[in-house]
Amino acid sequence: MVIGGGAAGLTASGMAASLGARAALVESEKLGGDCTWHGCIPSKTLLKSAAVYRSMNTAGRYGFRDVSPYFEFENVLRHVRETQQHLYEDADKPEIYEEMGVHVLRAHAKFLDKHTVELFKNGVAPEKVTSKYFVIATGSVPRVPEIPGLKETKFYTNETIFAIDFLPEKLAVIGAGPIGIELAQAFKRFGSDVVVIDSGERILQHDDAELAQLLKKELHNEGIEFFLKMHVSMVGEFGKRKRVFLKTAENPVPKIIECDAILVATGRKANIDSLNLQAAGVKFTEKGVTIDKSCQTNVSNIYACGDVTGGLQFTHVAEHHAKIAISNVILKLPLKTNDIIPWVTYTAPEVAHVGMTEKVLKEKGKDYEVYRFPFTKIDRAITDGKTAGLIKVFAKSRSGKIYGATILGEHAGEMIAEYGLAIKHGISLKQIADTIHAYPTYALGNRRAADQWYIQKQSPLLVKVLKKLFGYRGQVPKKPGKHTII
Repeated sequence: MVIGGGAAGLTASGMAASLGARAALVESEKLGGDCTWHGCIPSKTLLKSAAVYRSMNTAGRYGFRDVSPYFEFENVLRHVRETQQHLYEDADKPEIYEEMGVHVLRAHAKFLDKHTVELFKNGVAPEKVTSKYFVIATGSVPRVPEIPGLKETKFYTNETIFAIDFLPEKLAVIGAGPIGIELAQAFKRFGSDVVVIDSGERILQHDDAELAQLLKKELHNEGIEFFLKMHVSMVGEFGKRKRVFLKTAENPVPKIIECDAILVATGRKANIDSLNLQAAGVKFTEKGVTIDKSCQTNVSNIYACGDVTGGLQFTHVAEHHAKIAISNVILKLPLKTNDIIPWVTYTAPEVAHVGMTEKVLKEKGKDYEVYRFPFTKIDRAITDGKTAGLIKVFAKSRSGKIYGATILGEHAGEMIAEYGLAIKHGISLKQIADTIHAYPTYALGNRRAADQWYIQKQSPLLVKVLKKLFGYRGQVPKKPGKHTII
């Protein structure tokens, strides 16, 4: 039995059934989970619509006349919902999984012991169901901070913002993580005045500090206003508008921001409160269900996957967890989770990362060099007018072994896959540099970044030897500096 019908639950139940197990999937809402209804799909659809609208306003840079076409925001949101429904019908609806052999149950599940759950359906007496194995895949829910006045004030989260019925004249976004930053840019491009508030020193705390600062500059140039290192002390309704009161440690006098809508994007927490995990003996913390590398909990027949485990909250991680769990449960293969996990923030430009961050490398005391290549030197980025960006690769100086990579720029989310493959399979910067990449492509930037390893190896002494051996008459180049870009 799989509890939860999001990315992890759908993958786990479908895989279990296809491998011959009698499988049930319990979900209290529509199948598809956060990704289809509240996260990846609606946000990326909205971002694309916003990008199309902005491209018309900035057509002049490509030789056309700038235009500002009329649009109705409700039609944009209708397009978002139609895209969601299309994906649901194509991949998530119960009939698809029933045909696979999965018994789909619309209910809430509550553990009674490690082999029994009680299923609660609307208007129906609870039903006890037993299973040899369980996979907990109930995902996560928005984490709403304890801010005075917030509960009494209408606000949005990523679970409700796509049901908004108007385009705010001014939107206050509390939280400068991926969700807040993506939606801030989308609404700004549609014409809202947008302010982003966060108590941290910078946006995207888990990404590279340099690239996060470069992205902030791009967003600021689009007109987004940032209030960082500021604490929200109170929120309230004042007539038809809302007010957000900000304070700093240095200045107790609040700064007041008036707005038409508030988006709270302060992270997410594991959705475990109603599962009664204690009855099954499953260990958990405030972060989520505790699992090992096999996605197994401390109770041998119960596994957990995805956001509910309190790790990185990505659809691709949830699907990976599900494959690992079912391989262990059904195939009895002792597979372990992979720690090389890419992540992407889908702003324009995108921010992508895989492997160890520079912060982690420093904490671990690793010997590494940083190899950099700017988008201003990627010819495809120049032809597209998308030169804002930078590739940074963290690798061992002597061997070119790659520890991690981070990219800011157009198509960064696509480009990062090559570095993920390289880290996973021990492919060095030398091997990437020696691989022919098509020209002109953004991916060629990956090779050019790898070329910098060769450039750092350039030796004036070797050139002198070559000159003497073969009678060459050229100049001996100086040894390139640490950040020389060729």
